[in-house]
Amino acid sequence: MQIKGRLHSIESFGTVDGPGLRFVVFFQGCPLRCRYCHNPDTHDMSAAAIEETAEEVLLRMTRNLPFYKSGGITATGGEPLVQIDFLTELFTLAKREGIHTCLDTSGIVFSEKNTAKFDTLMGVTDLVMLDIKHADNDACRSLTGAPAENAFSFLDYLNSKRVPTRIRYVLVPGFTDAESDLKLLGERLRGKECVEEIEVLPYHTLGVVKYENLGIPYTLSAVPEATNSDALRAKSIIEAARGATL
Repeated sequence: MQIKGRLHSIESFGTVDGPGLRFVVFFQGCPLRCRYCHNPDTHDMSAAAIEETAEEVLLRMTRNLPFYKSGGITATGGEPLVQIDFLTELFTLAKREGIHTCLDTSGIVFSEKNTAKFDTLMGVTDLVMLDIKHADNDACRSLTGAPAENAFSFLDYLNSKRVPTRIRYVLVPGFTDAESDLKLLGERLRGKECVEEIEVLPYHTLGVVKYENLGIPYTLSAVPEATNSDALRAKSIIEAARGATL
């Protein structure tokens, strides 16, 4: 019996979820509760969702395959690794078609005790965009409900497997923008040769309306948005602490 994925939505022409033009699959379900999450409607695994096989999802993409020559398929969410069997099947089929595969993940479900499924998945994954929420365990737990260690353990694993990786870090004023926190992140990224790029994303409030519609309190309502210049400054601090040459 074929596995059916539980998907929140699909974006046919994504431009910010990996290189080139992307077919973006948003997975339903996430164990994290990031206070700034702009997709709270993807949290609940039992919520109403699109249920399709990997073949059905990929067929949606291959109908317009010429448009994705410079891009590929991206799995995001939610947290795609919650449905790792379906994700692996989807990426396996994509690679058979010569399609570039990109995984956008927090690494929250990674465990060093059982990497067999991750080994299989990484064999069909061209790029990982790893969302690091905070470099400090306690601060990360306060911000997301979980410590930072899973993300860094996953990064160690990716480095050992030489999987091309982009780090994504959301700059939230008063929560993730302290110079000491940025330096700590840079230090924890030092020596990770798999990291090809660090993206610092300015915090925004575009998802607040979703919280209102879902009746969920938004706990960062008093936090101002970060600017692009804030993000550039933060990136320079991280890169300097990492020992990178800009």
